[in-house]
Order: sequence, then structure tokens, then C-alpha cells
Amino acid sequence: MFLQNALLVVAPFLAVITVIVTIHELGHFLTARAFGVAIDRFSIGFGRALVAWKDRSGVEWRLGWAPLGGYVRFAGDENAASVPDKEDLESLRSRIVASEGPGAELKYLHFKPLWQRALIVAAGPAANFLLSITIFSLIFATIGDAVSPFRVAAVQPSSAAARAGFRAGDRIVATDGHPVRGFEDLVRYVVYRDGVPIDFTVRRGESRVRITATPGRQQVKSVFGGAQTAGLLGITPQADGPAGYVHYGPIAAVGMGVRQTWQVLDTTVFYLGRIFTGHVSANQLHSFVGIARASGAITKQAIDQAPHDPGDQVLGVVVNLLGFAALVSVSIGLMNLLPMPVLDGGHLLFYAYEWVARRPVAARVQAVGYRVGLALLMCLMLFATWNDLHPLRVIHFFGSLFS
Repeated sequence: MFLQNALLVVAPFLAVITVIVTIHELGHFLTARAFGVAIDRFSIGFGRALVAWKDRSGVEWRLGWAPLGGYVRFAGDENAASVPDKEDLESLRSRIVASEGPGAELKYLHFKPLWQRALIVAAGPAANFLLSITIFSLIFATIGDAVSPFRVAAVQPSSAAARAGFRAGDRIVATDGHPVRGFEDLVRYVVYRDGVPIDFTVRRGESRVRITATPGRQQVKSVFGGAQTAGLLGITPQADGPAGYVHYGPIAAVGMGVRQTWQVLDTTVFYLGRIFTGHVSANQLHSFVGIARASGAITKQAIDQAPHDPGDQVLGVVVNLLGFAALVSVSIGLMNLLPMPVLDGGHLLFYAYEWVARRPVAARVQAVGYRVGLALLMCLMLFATWNDLHPLRVIHFFGSLFS
């Protein structure tokens, strides 16, 4: 049983992370190749290579034994976390010219035009967003978009909906201007906005009315483990038409994929802003441990929904994990845009300075920025990991060994 549960957590997690990281690094790789940048290695995973080979252009492709990430190593990029300053660039240019001849330096990343270097760096996060769009578009074109029309059957006494003036029979058609096609749309919007006023557009009989309601707060079970706060409006829904799936043609599906990716990105930025301003507890931050737990829970849910049909189980697992991968891909793309020197956003910050000042950031400043950025990132990851381990009582277990 333990082995089975471990596989339900580890296998889906590795599959999701491997796909997302590989696409991210391919964004860097393909953009660099398009600009003629010399590349030494493309690796999926870290550590000693399990499999490695070189292609015709001399790029080493490898699969590392630790499948928890990946990287692209550009030729001459001795420190991938920094941008060489003026002195370092001259030294690197001299070494390249001495060994390969004049003009050879033009194929190295650091001697490419600034706009090309910026595009290469930005291509990683962009690839994550493109992956999300692709996944959502595929789901909308094949499985379809779940729609469940509803109206308000009852309003819970003393709830946010009651205080705002909702009535039985109301049909909610929009939240802050965003269309509401089914009850799922309403829940997804309200759940992250406890204590935040929402402008509802409601169809009441033959007329439309505007209602402003501030959702209350409740504790719900989190797919990452433990509990989390969520917004509560306080209405009981009732079906107002047949529920089903709306399928889209290729072009419309892509449009819906873009819309869905933007909504996820917008909601993620909004929720992170609430965490860092103290409106939501910081225990809602999650690490790879939480992602692994969530992917395992999603896999188990798909299996439980079709206990007697292996085919439906496999299809359910694939669809659920694809949707989850799209959500995580947006988060990873956004995280990499944070202005920390160890992330893609840090490189873009250095390039922005170089564009304004007409020279790279001094090596001493980069070194300080790198150390501070790495420390902040490590603290953030440790804190998020603590949040994920605490509900599992792992810390209590290890503490009991020494008590």
C-alpha cells in the first residue's frame, strides 16, 4: 500500500515537472539556435548522465539521473547566474579570438545584440505560457468546456449574499465584468476573493441589476494538503438548463486557451499580491512537495471516479494531469520572471540596466545581487516547503525521535 501511494505521488509529479521544465528550457534553446548562438549542452535532469549523445552541431544532449529540472549551457557561459561586465567581456573575447580566430566571438551569447539576449532569456517563461495555452486549447477542442447554467435557489441567512441583496431566482451573469457561464466559473472567481468587494451583474426577471458583495471567509480542504482559506458568497445554486460540454473549433479553442491562460495568470498575480500584502496567510505558498502531493491527489481522484474501467481511469488521469500541468506551467513561468539574479527575471533586469547605461552591470554589483537573490529564493523555498510538510506532521515525527 505504501509503495502504491508513493507511486501515485512521485510518478505524476515527475511527469508534470519534467514536461514543464523541458518546455521551458526548449524555449531558451530554440530561440538561441534561431539567433545562431553556440550551445554546449541541453540537459533534462541534473547529476551524472544516464544517457548522452551529441548532434551534428556539437550540442550534447543528456538525461541526468535526478529528473527535477534541467538546463541549457551556452558556450562560454561559465557562470549562468551572471552577465559578464566590461572587463570580463574583453577577457572572454581575447580568449575566443586566440583559440578560434577573429569573428568567432559573434556566435557566443554574450556578444549577441542586447535585444537577442533578452529574447533568449524571456523565451523560457514565454514557452511555459505557450505550453499552458496549448494544453487548454487541446482540452477545449477535444473534451470541451464544462458549462452548468444555474440560478440562485436560496440565499443563506446572514451571508455575504444576503447582506448584498441577492434573491432566490437571480441569475449571475458576470463578476467584475468577467462572464459567468456556470457555477464553476463563479466558484473559481469567488474562492480567491474573501474580503474583496466584487461587482456582480445579475439578471433578475427581465432586467439586469448590479450588486456589490464582499465574500466571507471559510476554511476548506486544500489539494496541497491541510486547509486553506476561501471566499464564501452564501448562495445555494439550482440548475437552470442542461449541463454539458461546449466544444470549440481549432481557432476558437486557441482563443479560449489564451483566455484561460490569462485568467490563471491574472488570478495568480492577484493572489500572490494578497499574500505578500498580508491579506491572505503566507501558509498558502507551496513548494515542489505541495505540487507532488497535489498531483498525487488529482491522480487518485481520477482513478476513484472510474473504479471499474481502466480505460476511463487512464483517460481521467491524463486529462486531470494535463490541466494541472497547465496551471503549474503558468506559475513556473511567472516565478521565473521575478527580478532575482538567479532567475530569468534577474537577467532581464541586468539587460534593462545595460540598455539604459550602455554598459553591463559591474561584476561586484552582480555578485552581491546574486548572493542576496539566492538567499531570498532559498528562504522562500524553505518556507514554502515547511508549509507543505507541516500538514503531513513530518516535522512532528522527526521531532519525536529526539524527544
